Amino acid sequence: MHKKLLAFLNIYPFQFRLMFWGMLISTIGSSMIWPFLTIYIKGKLGLPLTTITSLFTVSATAALITAFIAGPITDRLGRKWVLVISLAGNALIYLLLSQAKSFPVFVILMAFSGIINPLYRVGGDAMVADLIPPEQRPDAYAVLRLSNNLGISLGPMIGGLLITISYTTAFIFAAAGMLAYSLLLTIFAVETLPNKGASNATVGQLLSGYGQIIRDRPFIWFSLTFTLVQMCAVLIWILMPVYANNVFGIPENRYSLIPTTNALMVVLLQVIVTRRAKSFQPMKVMITGALIYAASVGLVAFSKNFLGFWIVIVVMTLGEMLLMPTSSTYVANLAPMEMRGRYMSIYGLTWGLAQGTAPVLGGFLSDQISPQATWLGGLTIGLVATLGFILLSRRPRVPTMP
Repeated sequence: MHKKLLAFLNIYPFQFRLMFWGMLISTIGSSMIWPFLTIYIKGKLGLPLTTITSLFTVSATAALITAFIAGPITDRLGRKWVLVISLAGNALIYLLLSQAKSFPVFVILMAFSGIINPLYRVGGDAMVADLIPPEQRPDAYAVLRLSNNLGISLGPMIGGLLITISYTTAFIFAAAGMLAYSLLLTIFAVETLPNKGASNATVGQLLSGYGQIIRDRPFIWFSLTFTLVQMCAVLIWILMPVYANNVFGIPENRYSLIPTTNALMVVLLQVIVTRRAKSFQPMKVMITGALIYAASVGLVAFSKNFLGFWIVIVVMTLGEMLLMPTSSTYVANLAPMEMRGRYMSIYGLTWGLAQGTAPVLGGFLSDQISPQATWLGGLTIGLVATLGFILLSRRPRVPTMP
């Protein structure tokens, strides 16, 4: 397996391979923490779930503001240093989170996390589009997802064990992983910005390009619909751990097997699924993926033990493997070369919008109606997203996957 992976990666440029291994190291670190972050904060503060989830709204609001600037910055300054700053900044935030003890401090740190995170998403997606020709992009995005999920297959298990020692230990290891990737990029990566003339433009001139994107109605419709799908994912990743822990008493070290299952499925199946999916129109793939997301979040309402939650993640991962590389390729192929960073900014906003709305909505439904209401609400959101993709598929401008 190791030799086959190395041989497969060799078809890509060195810098892409650097991103693959760096992302693996970084993700092992970050995934030691994020599946358990809601449990950690609730345990620290002892506040209602609605209040705890409002921290993710703070982070997402900051991310929305930054995402608009991240695209122009990426198109002006280039990709490399945007990635380096994002990774190093996240490492510092993780260290500070380990010492946070009050709600206001968590608000500040989550806001800074929201400011930093879009930089990596936008810069990374743009760098891949710079490095890889269109016909190879679906596979390239799938390969990076493989790296990400290989890290997730290891990180939560390691984190679950470290947390039994202390959350602080887990945060330190997480920060070390992100800092290591930042140093790798600093030393070995080169800039990939294709249009050097764009770097001479002012940020104001680059921001003006968003008017063209707003007029791209199929893309805006796609972004809004994709946000609804992301809301389903956010509910599962952020609220399902605390739901399983508080309502059914499933401990962190056992729950860690659930994100690990997601990651292992992607590692073993993502490239195969992507190659099969390329024979279908992108919108049909995304419609199917959205429907599977809807089913998975609805299943949480009927899950009462570890096996039930494990089945949820298996179902969701099937939709994820269809939807995520397809959506990244859709946006990369849609964007003009000189506006790639800005298109990726808007695309990155979908996760920020979802992270800002879904946890608070889910927490409100849980606190005011019942814990199960969160998941029935998520099912409704997923079905609306499926309908949105169906309507978009009937519009005239739908790029085909190479």
